[in-house]
Amino acid sequence: MQTDRGQKKTIAIDMDEVIADFQKKHLSLFNQEYNETLTFEDLKGTRLWNIRPHLENEILAYVNDPGFFKDLEVMEGSQEVIMELNNYYEIFITTAAMEHPTSFSAKYYWLKEHFSFLSDLNFVFCGKKSIINADYLIDDNPTHFEHFKGQGLLFTAPHNLNNTSYLRVHNWQEIKDYFLHKI
Repeated sequence: MQTDRGQKKTIAIDMDEVIADFQKKHLSLFNQEYNETLTFEDLKGTRLWNIRPHLENEILAYVNDPGFFKDLEVMEGSQEVIMELNNYYEIFITTAAMEHPTSFSAKYYWLKEHFSFLSDLNFVFCGKKSIINADYLIDDNPTHFEHFKGQGLLFTAPHNLNNTSYLRVHNWQEIKDYFLHKI
């Protein structure tokens, strides 16, 4: 798909909980360390640290470990769909890495390993995503859409299930259908 200027339209895609299964590892580490049995069902509409507020610092410390992001699982279907969409759109992976500055190296190498078909120049490490000048932004965190000028698509995650303010996509097949329909 092209803009009026003849360029490909752009899609910015968040990393954590959109292409990288952040929540699965985070919950697993917590359950293992604290001998808990919390599930994704328990996280509906909230975050782990809201369920156990007395452990907020400890829970958030997991993601400040420089190695936390290096071995996250790839979200099902994301590689294949992004590879296909890359034929029609310019794809950027945009991660709010400034929230966890120790994650830069692990996130970069994770992207190189799992999305090597994208150029390094299309990996964007930032803070506020409103600075991203893309036509679309796929993200699990609705706060990133607040000042974003393009179309936001909310990727379903347990914590955002109660949000009805944005166009929602539940999986990568829905993303593929949405964007290929626009070609």
